[in-house]
Amino acid sequence: MNIHEYQAKEILKQFGLPLLKGQVANTPDEAVKAAQTIGGGIWVVKAQIHAGGRGKGGGIKVAKSLDEVKSLAGKILGMNLVTPQTGPEGKLVRKLYIEQGCDIKKEYYVAILVDRHYGRVLMMGSAEGGMDIEEVAAKHPEKIHRVVIDPAVGMQPFQARQMAFALGFKDKVVNQAVKTFLGLYKVFTATDCSMAEINPLVETGDGQVIPLDCKLNFDSNALFRHKDILEYRDTGEEDPAEVEASKHDLAFIKLDGNIGCLVNGAGLAMATMDIIKLSGGMPANFLDVGGGANKEKVTEAFKLILKDPNVKGILVNIFGGIMKCDIIANGVIAASKELGLKVPLVVRLQGTNVELGKKILSESGLNITPADDLASAAKAIVAAVKGA
Repeated sequence: MNIHEYQAKEILKQFGLPLLKGQVANTPDEAVKAAQTIGGGIWVVKAQIHAGGRGKGGGIKVAKSLDEVKSLAGKILGMNLVTPQTGPEGKLVRKLYIEQGCDIKKEYYVAILVDRHYGRVLMMGSAEGGMDIEEVAAKHPEKIHRVVIDPAVGMQPFQARQMAFALGFKDKVVNQAVKTFLGLYKVFTATDCSMAEINPLVETGDGQVIPLDCKLNFDSNALFRHKDILEYRDTGEEDPAEVEASKHDLAFIKLDGNIGCLVNGAGLAMATMDIIKLSGGMPANFLDVGGGANKEKVTEAFKLILKDPNVKGILVNIFGGIMKCDIIANGVIAASKELGLKVPLVVRLQGTNVELGKKILSESGLNITPADDLASAAKAIVAAVKGA
């Protein structure tokens, strides 16, 4: 789960990290009031969307007067902000974060994440912070410094100092950087983050170390432990189909293809999408109905798939372990009848009650193509879609 910058900073503040003054605004007038409350003569008007690269897209602007705050707020609110992370469709800006300006001496990048290569927590840092960190990583990987953290003992002070020295912090500023790094690690572990990123982390002209922007992503499987964080969820920033899927406990991600996939098990779903591509087709979604799906859940899954106008065919691939094939068969039939299914449908069943499931499908009178293995199922749906 992703959250907005202003929400991430609320969490950082709870863990004692130093922050600039800031307030949320939903209208240009609220932006002006926020700037007046914050004080000073320079403010930064920031679009709040679930994507990075906002500055490149024109979503972060500096204002040097209250009139300029109002003008910039009016321009950014309601704009369709396109960044390298939103794709060409962009995201609608509904909120702003008004933050006090500061004297930036130097910008840095720092992030903590779970690294699959090391099987550990990894802190990454660079003295080349700012908007072009992706380009730095691609063209100058030697400028990215890494510290591997053993989760059994946590991040140690010497590791934080190691990162501070690697990034070029000097004198008294080193201690502030160390405190920030250790604080960020506490945020990461205490809130079950999958990633905690500060970009940029700035050193100010008066020797302060301050997170100027922050991005926190959370492990959705751990959110049951964090009801307060779950309240930060902004469904307006999410794909409507994925929001609907979450209401029915379905794991769903929309893709760009035309073959809908209904599978039980994340690994099997990935394999199904792979073999569709190998057979010359393009999957329209990732959809895992889970091991305990019932007829109603299968029906909701079909509804989600068919809401995508690009879908020209559906492949159902079920391995009946906990899930029984006859239950899936009944769900497929009920969904097909209720929705008036008109696109080609290929069903591959294996596992518990497989013969009963196949019998139910064959006697349904519906136009369902059976398949005995995944390879033939993929070829059948690809051929049916191309034929259609």
